[in-house]
Amino acid sequence: MKLVIVRHADPDYTIDSLTPTGWDEAKLLAPRISRMNVKEFYLSPLGRAQDTARVTLERMGRTGKTLPWLQEFPVQVVKTGESTPNILWDWLPENWTSVPEFYDREKWMHVPIFEQAGVPEAVKEVTDGLDALLAEHGYVREGNCYRVVRANEDTLVFFCHFGLECVLLGHLLGVSPMVLWHGFCAAPTSVTTVVTEERREGIASFRTGMFGDISHLYAAGREPSFSARFCETFDNTDQRH
Repeated sequence: MKLVIVRHADPDYTIDSLTPTGWDEAKLLAPRISRMNVKEFYLSPLGRAQDTARVTLERMGRTGKTLPWLQEFPVQVVKTGESTPNILWDWLPENWTSVPEFYDREKWMHVPIFEQAGVPEAVKEVTDGLDALLAEHGYVREGNCYRVVRANEDTLVFFCHFGLECVLLGHLLGVSPMVLWHGFCAAPTSVTTVVTEERREGIASFRTGMFGDISHLYAAGREPSFSARFCETFDNTDQRH
């Protein structure tokens, strides 16, 4: 089975939709997804993901199922040196890298400020939702692998968000999302694929075949939007700091 995780197009957060650039990106993405033999589409309930998906779904004459746990990961915390709550995946490197627990696949969510903010409960809602869905498609979580009840080569497409994507990948691959949030970047309309491997009959694991691919943008001569990235060099004031 193949999971295709698509980040929404360039967002206009003020209206929870897309910028004009984002609509263009969604139109460039649609032919790429349309060529896939997709079993099911699953959508975040948030507008920017719904709008991105709609361009593809209308092109294909398909519909998708909206799942509440595919919304952007909602928990916010007051980080070191700050006074107001903010998203989990935007830490200064010198702060998050100084906490050894953040590198641990289990301990990261139990750091005191995360515990107090309800991060473990929010992670469980996402991972329980994912595992229930995979079970419907024939793969039942047992420990760190999946028992194959109904082997298949179906393709499931998820239209969601970068923060949420890293929680999904962390669960499937056994990696702390803190490492993924700060070490990887999925640009708007980027495509990530995760595929099952059943090397022993009845036991499957997931392996990433592609992360954050934006070849559909480059093929059209378009540079990716800068959303989710920060300045390459500090003196580049045209980029986000």
